[in-house]
Amino acid sequence: MDTDSNKPLNIVVTIPMNEVLVRRVIDVGRRITLTTVFDIMYEDMGGDAVAKEKLDAILAEAEVIYGFGLPRDVIARAPKLKWVQMTSTGVDRFLTDDLRESKVIMTNVRGMHAVPMGEFIIGEMLMFAKGAQHSFQQKQGKQWKPFMPSMLYSKTVGIVGLGSIGQEAARLAKAFGMRVLAVRRSAVTGRTPRYVDELLPLAQLKKMLSDCDYVALTVPLTAETHHMIGEAELRSMKPTAYLINVARGNVVDEEALVRALEQNRIAGAALDVFAVEPLPASSRLWDMSNVILSPHIAGGMESYAEQATDIFCENLKRYLAGEKLVRIVDKKKGY
Repeated sequence: MDTDSNKPLNIVVTIPMNEVLVRRVIDVGRRITLTTVFDIMYEDMGGDAVAKEKLDAILAEAEVIYGFGLPRDVIARAPKLKWVQMTSTGVDRFLTDDLRESKVIMTNVRGMHAVPMGEFIIGEMLMFAKGAQHSFQQKQGKQWKPFMPSMLYSKTVGIVGLGSIGQEAARLAKAFGMRVLAVRRSAVTGRTPRYVDELLPLAQLKKMLSDCDYVALTVPLTAETHHMIGEAELRSMKPTAYLINVARGNVVDEEALVRALEQNRIAGAALDVFAVEPLPASSRLWDMSNVILSPHIAGGMESYAEQATDIFCENLKRYLAGEKLVRIVDKKKGY
């Protein structure tokens, strides 16, 4: 990293930022210059030649990019780029081959989504347990048909991926008196993390699925996890079990899931992410009474921009001091 104290540090921001957040970044160091390109980046993606010319000039001097999206062909257009700080944890949609092979450092905000996404997973389980979808349907039809809800207490939840989100979901599940199983790529025999009753290696995924009343997916999308929940895995689940996906849509074979739901081979699914987003109007998932849908919001919170900017500023201080950054993405692994 270049720590020349006299050289301007050109930071390009690809998200909207209010004046308070802009000032928070600028105050990290006196040589920082900040340029927001949210509007022209999307105009450029739409083929606007004037926007392309403006963005080319800005990217030509960019050393750091901060935001959610990245300009197209960013490596070719930003020859001075050294570091990209994403405001998301998952980076699969941004890791192009040229970025993966470049020397550009990529960091994310992992750990920031643990609380909202842990709560979201518990909320989806509670909705199924308490029959929220049935109550909603009755309300729509002005019907009054009492039914018997169930409890999370004593039920078994399986967590696929035990990073910060999975660990928070496990902690909350134990607070409800649930039995918690988990699979993790780096599982070590004989070592069980706190709040987890049994930790299994990925090779035993089907075994875990067969024991669960609820299954929560919290893994990053990589070549290894693409369609990791497919026909065989869905057949391993109990017909009374529910699948909750807050990871990425392509962690699940969506067509296989639709078939399993239509044939009542599993009881239902809560889906926050999809193979194609927004979910196409033609998707059969829209009309399924045993499916709860949400528009990729599980990681959302009121203070999202503030928390992400705090993480960026922490790393920016390190960058200016020539220190190692935190939350570095392994671009080969994809997370």
